[in-house]
Amino acid sequence: MAKVKAQKLKIISLGGLNEIGKNITVYEYGGDILVVDCGLGFPEDDMYGVDMVIPDFTYLVQNKDKVRAIAITHGHEDHIGSIPYLLREVNAPIYATRLTAGLIKGKLEEHKLMAKADIRSLEAGDTFTAGCFKVEFIHTNHSISDSVAMAIKTPVGMIIHTGDFKVDATPVSGTMLDVARFAELGKKGVLALLSDSTNVERPGYSSSESKIGERFDELFAGCTSRIIITTFASNVDRIKQVIACAEKYGRKVAITGRSMENTVRIAIELGYIDPPRGILIEQSQIKKLPDDRVVIITTGSQGEPMSALYRMAFSGHKQLDIKSGDLVIISASAVPGNERTVSRVINELFRRGAEVIYDKRADIHVSGHACREELRMMLSLTKPKFFIPVHGEYRHLYSHAKLAQQMQIPQQNIIISDIGRVIELTARSIKLNGTVPSGQILVDGSGIGDVGNIVLRDRKHLAQDGMLVVFITLSSEDGSLIATPDIITRGFIYAKESEDLISELKEVVMDTLYDCQQQHVTDWTTLKASVKSDLANYLYRRLKRNPMILPVINEV
Repeated sequence: MAKVKAQKLKIISLGGLNEIGKNITVYEYGGDILVVDCGLGFPEDDMYGVDMVIPDFTYLVQNKDKVRAIAITHGHEDHIGSIPYLLREVNAPIYATRLTAGLIKGKLEEHKLMAKADIRSLEAGDTFTAGCFKVEFIHTNHSISDSVAMAIKTPVGMIIHTGDFKVDATPVSGTMLDVARFAELGKKGVLALLSDSTNVERPGYSSSESKIGERFDELFAGCTSRIIITTFASNVDRIKQVIACAEKYGRKVAITGRSMENTVRIAIELGYIDPPRGILIEQSQIKKLPDDRVVIITTGSQGEPMSALYRMAFSGHKQLDIKSGDLVIISASAVPGNERTVSRVINELFRRGAEVIYDKRADIHVSGHACREELRMMLSLTKPKFFIPVHGEYRHLYSHAKLAQQMQIPQQNIIISDIGRVIELTARSIKLNGTVPSGQILVDGSGIGDVGNIVLRDRKHLAQDGMLVVFITLSSEDGSLIATPDIITRGFIYAKESEDLISELKEVVMDTLYDCQQQHVTDWTTLKASVKSDLANYLYRRLKRNPMILPVINEV
């Protein structure tokens, strides 16, 4: 009788490796797939016009009949933001804790997808089965309530997927990370640990979220100005602490910014925020109150051009403007890549006479991610046989792998993977073996994936060098030029102030067309290419510039 070949557990990251954000991990065994998290990423500086970046779901779409569940660790955008886009292609139940489930419902309602959604709310400690996988939610701490890690029982052994976590001994809500459960699993035997690597370069331990409340109290005490606080919209515990300080010092609280308003509404409905009666006011009521009786909680901690704080700073908000004397507290750190936009908003706030508290030294923000000693603690508690660092750029993954080696995990038992790489795992072995379709899909407005590398290249070209359009009118009888070409420029030169140059360019076009006619060249493709080439060469010699050149031919 032939020996049956043992199945291997496949672990595939479709996002979240060698990058910050866009977290999604696929666990596959035989005919079953479990998806953990489904996040989005934010566009880089050279992604002109792109709103967000989502994972390439091709592999999941190709195997949609195998997908048994989508399990979510917490409600941040980089872990839930792509769910609406996946659900358009793949139908599977979503398992999440109550606050996370509430945020996902709000997102799916926006996308008009609630009719096909199957969202199942669980608490930390609960379990569910998805094909051959049995998944347990384990309570953790993070910068949003109801965060969990997952203990995934698979046919080859126990896998722990931490999600984003920290160890907070004095959290604002709930209790400290469930150290006992991680230790218990470690004693029973953990085959592999996939752990958050974001803050591995930071020594020591992360600070407690409750320290922010103490700092807010110091800033509120004796302040006679209007107070404006911006933080991540999803940081419910931070918002709770602002409301508590406002109550203590007799201030009313107004919320502005769509994502902030949505989060506060959902958190109140689910009981995660219980504001004192009458403390929340509409934005229209702010001007009726003295400055020392108002707190405004707003979006815009990352300097987003459409955010409420940005619009307030640059006079684009319908109801609110920054005025001299305002105290603005930016209770967040800049996500890598957002430093320039944050700096621009801060400069404008100062220009308008506001006092701005934003520096890390001001103790107005703590990270939601474990620092080096907490990561060491997770490795010590779980005692995994194999280790896979996740959630971070390559330097983070590398540093975390080195930390695991210090914790006596052999180098051959550690895998630093990449997006689309397939990790094969058995009870005795771990290795990289092959790839699956992967990458990033760019979302621009309602367009999904229609902005690719070529479009981005064109947008970058237009942004850097501008555009020149040449309108050519030819005779339908003999192909001769009927009128002097028209030239329109955008982002290149201002035509009215550069009439001599425009005249020279028209001469170049006419010379090119004359040469083509002498050589009996009549097809439009060749004519356009010749005009484009000659104009490009002339402009580079004359100005050392390379605008995008678009010849347009009309025939009459």
